[in-house]
Parts: sequence; C-alpha cells; structure tokens
Amino acid sequence: MSTVVIVGGGITGLLTAVHCARDGHRVTVVERGPLPNPESSSFDQHRVLRAPAPGSGPELHQHWLRLQTLLGGRFYRRVGVVTGWPADRIGAAVRAARQAGVRLRVEAPDTLPHIVFPAGYVGVRELDAGVLLADRVLRAAVRWLRNQPGVMLRSGCEVSGVDTAAARVVLADGKVLAGDTVLVAAGIHTRELVPVPTVLYRQTVAYVHPPADLRTWWEHAPSVGAAGTDGRRWLVPPGDGTLLKLSSSALCRVVGTPHESTEPDRAAAHDCRESVLAQPHRYPIAALKHCHYTTDPRTGAGALDQLGPAVWARAATGGDGFRTAPLIAERIAAVVRPGLAA
Repeated sequence: MSTVVIVGGGITGLLTAVHCARDGHRVTVVERGPLPNPESSSFDQHRVLRAPAPGSGPELHQHWLRLQTLLGGRFYRRVGVVTGWPADRIGAAVRAARQAGVRLRVEAPDTLPHIVFPAGYVGVRELDAGVLLADRVLRAAVRWLRNQPGVMLRSGCEVSGVDTAAARVVLADGKVLAGDTVLVAAGIHTRELVPVPTVLYRQTVAYVHPPADLRTWWEHAPSVGAAGTDGRRWLVPPGDGTLLKLSSSALCRVVGTPHESTEPDRAAAHDCRESVLAQPHRYPIAALKHCHYTTDPRTGAGALDQLGPAVWARAATGGDGFRTAPLIAERIAAVVRPGLAA
C-alpha cells in the first residue's frame, strides 16, 4: 500500500484519487477552497465529451460510462456531438474515424434547423459522445471519496510549496505532507507551485435561455462544433437543469493573468449568438463566464510532467482537460501500483 498526496480538488485530482483509492492506496486530497470548489477551472454546468481527436477511438466514452456506474448519479448525457465539415472533405474524415472504431453518422445541416452552419458544410455526428454535467461529476466524486476509509479530503487547505526531490507538500501553516507519490493538479495555480512552463488562456462563454417553445427540441439536441457563419462557433445544449452554452475559438485568447480586463471578451461573447443561432434575438443571455486554463508552450496542448522521482504535475491541461482527466488519472494510478514503472 502506497501513500498518494494530491494537490488540487478539480477533475484531475479527484479522479486520480478515485483510481488510487480503488487500488487500495492511502490518498490525501488537498484543496485551497471547498470540495468541490465552485472557483476551480473544472466547475461548470457542462463540458463536451467526444474522442480527443479524429480517429482516436471510443476509449473516453467507455471510461466515462464506467465512472458514472462507479460514482453513482446521472452526469453523462449521451446526446452525441455534431461537427461541421466542408462537404468536399467529409469522406476522408469519416473513413479515418470509422477505421479507429468511432461510430459516426453524416447529417445534413437542415436536421438541426435552429443552428447555423457555414455554406457548403455538412454535419458529422459522433454517436458515442455527448455532454458531461461537470459540477455533478465533481460532487459525485467527492461523495464517493468521502465514503472510502483510506481517503482524507482536506478542504480550505493552502499549499505554499512542493519539494519535488523529496515528494513533500508544504502547507501554508508549516505542516508537511509526505507521499510515495505526489500529483500537483491545482488548475491554473499549479504553475505557482512547481517549475513547469505554461501559457494562460481565457475562454469566454455565454449562457442563454432557449425559447420556451423550443426547449424540448434543445434538450434532445447534440453538442455542436465548427458551426456559425465562420465555422468557429460551438455550443452545448441545455438539459437536466442546465442552460444553452455558446462560445467560439475567437473567444479564446492568451492573457498574462486571470485579472486582465474582460471588457473585450464580453462584447465579443454577445456577438457570438448572432452567428450561430437562427433567430438569435429569441435567446436572451443569462450570464457570461470567463474560464481560464493553461497549455504547454511546446505543444499548445495539455501535458503530464514528471518533476522528480515521485512527483508529477498536471500544470498544462489544454482545452480538453476535463474530458481527458480519466486518462491522466489512470496513468498516475498505474505509476503508483506496485511493480509498475512510470
């Protein structure tokens, strides 16, 4: 039996704790706020679940189905994901995905009459995909972990530093937590604790109310990407008490700190719905949210870095950090298991 210390109670930290606890290890999760923390990068109404890249296979879908069964509750809405593609490129994309085992269906844009696509585009629906109710995932993981005898959840606990050579976590009150394995996964604050280069991004999203007469249609709609008149917009459908969420790749930009002015992002977010929704005036904006995440400057994506013999960091999450968290959790759990090397 090993001791695992996890800094950060977001999706990566919590799912890693779940995997390690299932393997019988002692696990301590340290989180600066409550658990789950509404201020964390992971906390949101919903996130899209699909294969990480075209042709990558159905593994994530199966991971999340197993987690839903283990943790209990209903947090995976299997409504599918539709991506817009130029009609002249659709054949190659579909063949590559199907060879990798991804189940697809080609759809004409008029099957989604309330969503705007660029001229000449068709839709590709990924069937084994959909929407994760993100805040419910976090709550389910916390609830499950609280019932495990070898798990300690320490909320409201500030970390001041990490000794990567000795696998020790130093708390703000001077106490030290030592682990056989340490994972630092504190969202955008990870880079304050360990020496990993990152680039900080801000993604602004708009939450809107669908018209009352279309609410049932929207609740059965898929998530949609590469939409809008410019092919850069995406949306996540409402359902199970959530709102319709809209954004665009144009609403994602590099920032120096999370505290930079949000005024340019707010104006652009209001414009987003005009491009992607038919009859946009019928969709009042309920709220705007400015989300932050970090990427690896070497790749522009997420990364899992080994910083010492037994210390790992998920400082760079990329834009798909939530949906791929089960893969990171399994990788750390495999390192901790006796007889398995990193």
